[in-house]
Amino acid sequence: MAENDGSGTQAAAPKGNPKAGDSQLPALEGKIARVAPRKAAGAKKVLDDSSPLMGRRGWMGLAWGAFTASFAGCMVGGTTRFLFPNVLNEPPQQFTIGFPSDYGNGVDERWKNAYGVWVVRTPFDEYHEAAGFYALLVTCTHLGCTPNWLSAESKFKCPCHGSGFRPTGVNFEGPAPRPLERARIILAEDGQIMVDKSRKFQAELGQWTDPEAFLQV
Repeated sequence: MAENDGSGTQAAAPKGNPKAGDSQLPALEGKIARVAPRKAAGAKKVLDDSSPLMGRRGWMGLAWGAFTASFAGCMVGGTTRFLFPNVLNEPPQQFTIGFPSDYGNGVDERWKNAYGVWVVRTPFDEYHEAAGFYALLVTCTHLGCTPNWLSAESKFKCPCHGSGFRPTGVNFEGPAPRPLERARIILAEDGQIMVDKSRKFQAELGQWTDPEAFLQV
């Protein structure tokens, strides 16, 4: 409201000085408007290692760990094989097969699978002109197959290519180029028959006449 200054003229109230109790003007003192800063365009995101998705460092660590474990496993395996090599259970080259009285005349097949020999007892061997024993190796002289003893036909017959051998071991049919080989056969100290496959005798070389190619009984 305008005030009377005594001269009859009302003086206007100053505009910039509101009354203290005037509630029509909002109090703005102490309030400062703040604008949130904008992120710079093109700023790179920083990977958070705590994210549930594994970051690049995690994958690299996992890869190196797997490589190290694989390399260590190979080294341990190789060392183990070197210290504890595989041993093949091969039949012994020298073995006893019982006493002469345990055998009758003819081809005995009981040692074919265990030791790879046929033991033959004959009343007369033309190479030694005596009765006794010889041991034939069960390996065909053609390509190394194992022949079968056909007692009805009195011959060894190879199932692979048809080679045939007489009870003496002499080849007579098929592609086999030479007779079966004989193994060393002697009497052991205890009186048993001993066969030694480490020493072999070939008929075409005249070796069947060797005293240890035939056990005279």
